[in-house]
Amino acid sequence: MTHPTSAEIAGRIEDLFGAPLAALTSHAQDQPPGMLSALLGLHDTLAFAERSIAFHRERLAQLMHPERHITTHEVPHVFDCARRLAEAVAVRDAQAATASAGLRSLVRVEPEPSLASPPTAVAAAPSAAATSAVPSR
Repeated sequence: MTHPTSAEIAGRIEDLFGAPLAALTSHAQDQPPGMLSALLGLHDTLAFAERSIAFHRERLAQLMHPERHITTHEVPHVFDCARRLAEAVAVRDAQAATASAGLRSLVRVEPEPSLASPPTAVAAAPSAAATSAVPSR
């Protein structure tokens, strides 16, 4: 299953809140915890997981290079690197799915235009049947 990248999540957060990610991050630091800080936290964790995947993939490729002889001393390092790579992939998938679900549940709300004149609609007077006294229990 393909999940969005941290760059795509960042773009969706910026579109939703209408500001660059850096400005949103500084704004969120001055506010009580809310949806913005949750989304930014998910984004940060997703970005870290992507960097971790790239690092461990490269390290595993170095350890498993075809011209390299793997000794018994290096086998635990190969297993550890593969385990860390799998963990990073699991974290990335979970964070991407959670961030996507959170972003899908939100909609950008445009500010209401200022009302230059008072509303002209007047509520109709209630009908006589509606105003008749009904005994209450």
